[in-house]
Amino acid sequence: MKREIYTKLLEWKARRDHKPLVVDGARQVGKTYILKEFGSKEYKNCAYVNLDKDNVAKVIFEPDHNIERIIRTLSAHTGIDIKAEKTLIILDEIQESSAALGSLKYFHEDAPQYNVVAAGSLLGISIHEDQSFPVGMVEILQMYPMSFHEFLNATGNERLVDLLLNCDWEIVNTLNEKYIDLLRQYYYVGGMPEALAAYIEQKGLNTVRKIQKDILAGYRRDFSKHAPNNEVARIEMVWDSLPSQLAKENKKFIYNAVRKGGRAKEFEIALRWLKNAGLIYIVHRVSKIEMPLKFYEEFDVFKIFPLDVGLLGAMTDSPASQMLVGDNCFKEFKGAFAECYVNEQLARMQLPTFYYSSNDTTVEIDFAVQTPNRVIPIEVKAEENVHSKSLKTYIDNNPSLKGLRISMKNYEDQGWMENIGLYAVEGFLRKQ
Repeated sequence: MKREIYTKLLEWKARRDHKPLVVDGARQVGKTYILKEFGSKEYKNCAYVNLDKDNVAKVIFEPDHNIERIIRTLSAHTGIDIKAEKTLIILDEIQESSAALGSLKYFHEDAPQYNVVAAGSLLGISIHEDQSFPVGMVEILQMYPMSFHEFLNATGNERLVDLLLNCDWEIVNTLNEKYIDLLRQYYYVGGMPEALAAYIEQKGLNTVRKIQKDILAGYRRDFSKHAPNNEVARIEMVWDSLPSQLAKENKKFIYNAVRKGGRAKEFEIALRWLKNAGLIYIVHRVSKIEMPLKFYEEFDVFKIFPLDVGLLGAMTDSPASQMLVGDNCFKEFKGAFAECYVNEQLARMQLPTFYYSSNDTTVEIDFAVQTPNRVIPIEVKAEENVHSKSLKTYIDNNPSLKGLRISMKNYEDQGWMENIGLYAVEGFLRKQ
């Protein structure tokens, strides 16, 4: 399946002064597949080792950081004649070996002619557990679940992506129902590559859901395997509270919804662990929507979202009949799927993303994003009922801003704000 990160890998390869590359991301987002694909297509050969499953490979890095010795031993172990610039060296699950992680510094300093990429699933956890990281000696690429655009490409709808990227609203509006139907499918299948592959291969909706459940079970095993023993129960409680947190009208994270009487200091580490593992996004509140948004960030008030809308469906046991037929998935759960989806698309664009609410009014803005040119207050509506009292009130009080409403309605510019379809988030924001 075509992944947009492939273009960034090509850009990395083309730079003569590139450093070793680390591809970071949650488990099952497709890191291993895309790196092997990149190696097979763009290099004469590929030397691959998995430092989680291959103990012999792990030992190769432990005696010292002599790159000549490491290359010689890796060649013998993989059976690949490693040649500078002609071989891609892939070090998978690099967080499992501090020695391998440390070697990236010496690949950069002593042997920059070798092309080295590493993949890490719990790299954020490992680093925050004081594992040495070669700061400044590597380049980092974040990998996410497949976006709605990637979903469209994978399902043979490339032309629909072109229309969204070009913001060709007249044609997009005429295809609104088609986009909505595909978005409904994306809400069910999500962006985990294995689930999408099963869907494309018509293995059945139950198979898709089983794959998602298996991924969730794998994440839960990671809690027990990698988290501090005294934090596992709290991590599970925060994770399990996600659906109920998102089902509220006000999606501000409430500790009392995790456990009655729960307080911030009890769950602070659990939240940080899930974020560092790439399993949740934390979206903080800002006190005003003004550039730069970071100046107005409030760290003690926030919303959390899971990494993938399809996994949210599996977590809530939402049946296919509800997700794929009619508008149930748009109307139910108080917009939980819509906000999760929008946040996921914003996160992978790596735009500074926050939300706004005021303690003394009923005004709440679902998201506030900062593009290179402006800040945008965003209201997300899960269906065609698009009464936007909060957004209108905020824009009336801040007339220098122009709002964005994301809903099931066609594109429309109303002066004080623009309305776009939920399916058009990425294409619109790339133009701002």
